[in-house]
Amino acid sequence: MGHSILKAQNLSKVVPSAEGELTILHELSLDLHKGDSLAIVGASGSGKSTLLGLLAGLDLPSAGAVTLAGRDLSQLDEDQRARVRAEHVGFVFQSFQLLDSLNALENVMLPLELDGRADARDIARSLLERVGLGKRLTHSPRQLSGGEQQRVAIARAFAAEPDVLFADEPTGNLDSHTGERISDLLFELNKERGTTLVLVTHDERLAHRCRRLIRLDAGRLVGPLEP
Repeated sequence: MGHSILKAQNLSKVVPSAEGELTILHELSLDLHKGDSLAIVGASGSGKSTLLGLLAGLDLPSAGAVTLAGRDLSQLDEDQRARVRAEHVGFVFQSFQLLDSLNALENVMLPLELDGRADARDIARSLLERVGLGKRLTHSPRQLSGGEQQRVAIARAFAAEPDVLFADEPTGNLDSHTGERISDLLFELNKERGTTLVLVTHDERLAHRCRRLIRLDAGRLVGPLEP
């Protein structure tokens, strides 16, 4: 499977509350290699999104460490963590997170242009054709269906060839048929490009398509990391 690309060691997150300190995540450890796929499942409030945010360096743990692409995120400042994300990470969200002022092609081009890629347009066009939107390049998000918007978001996420793709409820806003097609596309691209996939989902069928699975309950790992 290759070398470790994402590692968490004794990860905990504690926040203040009216009743005192509240522990959202309890001493969780995992180790993912390039090409791995991991589903994080559990009820609402179980700590799924908190864990994803810590693994992506969007937030810092109260204790423990996350190593992403060989970098200890706790030793980096906010700008340095942002740079690591720009170089190694892609995101797909439930709410698509597309810019309404840009068309489909421009939305996919944007992260490439910010990185100074001269071939941004060619890469974006190729990816949109790959996800079945070759004839919708100039359509704005408002002119696209939910499934089409998520296809644009997936194309954008894969555009920079990330080592790790974080997907937070990627089918949550879609009907079951559209959600299944988006899931198929996500796993096809993940396999084609050798990306490590970290997926937060309530959908057990989607979760069990991943090679490994974590189940959280009140911030604690329930049972061993599977398999």
